[in-house]
Amino acid sequence: MADFNPPAILFGGTPFEIDRLVMLRLIMCGLLLLFFVLALRSQKLVPRGVQNVAELALDFVRINIAEEILGKEQGRRFLPVISTIFFVVLATNISGVIPFMNISSNGRIAMPMVLAAFAYVTFLYVGIKKYGFLKYFKSSIVVPNVPPALHLLLIPIEFISTFILRPFTLMVRLMANMLAGHILLVLFFGSAWYFFFEAGNFTAVFGVASLAAAVAFTFFELLVIFLQAYVFALLTSVYIDTSLHADSH
Repeated sequence: MADFNPPAILFGGTPFEIDRLVMLRLIMCGLLLLFFVLALRSQKLVPRGVQNVAELALDFVRINIAEEILGKEQGRRFLPVISTIFFVVLATNISGVIPFMNISSNGRIAMPMVLAAFAYVTFLYVGIKKYGFLKYFKSSIVVPNVPPALHLLLIPIEFISTFILRPFTLMVRLMANMLAGHILLVLFFGSAWYFFFEAGNFTAVFGVASLAAAVAFTFFELLVIFLQAYVFALLTSVYIDTSLHADSH
């Protein structure tokens, strides 16, 4: 099983330490940036090849996430934020099924924490910019048209739900799903290796079953990888929309 506290590759013992997981983040984000630079550097009216793939991917995020939740005007306004989150989560997740990488760097808390903080700061900024600090926080935590005594209960619940649980659940959901998927893939492939090469005679049938399960779970993990990127971007859009309409709480 891959080590989630691997030794440093560069700058060991400093705040800028780079280990295997950090290197994977840098590589995958670099490849993502390179893909879009190559795809969109000389755009044609009728897209072909890699430009077509990039535009289809961007249109998916724009139509099915940003505009679906925020509407056309606000969806286009926040498309850079939402598409960045979607593609970074997708790219850093997909290393978990690439040979010789075999692990998602989102299986450790740092990257999900950064992505959740990015979403958190965005929806706070949107609400505060539109309503002002005090009105935004009041609109977010004070439920209208309820008996005054209930505010003693509802205000703490709304505060925790809006300003603590939102980023926390974004972070933990991504990390937990990618960590669980990595562990299961390691178990399936590890047991296949054991039955084929170490367990002795008459165990190859178990190795075949383990290998088949590993391959099947790899395809399932590809679906999870996409869904985690989709859900993260979708919830970010929902939180931005909630901030835009905080006064209709």
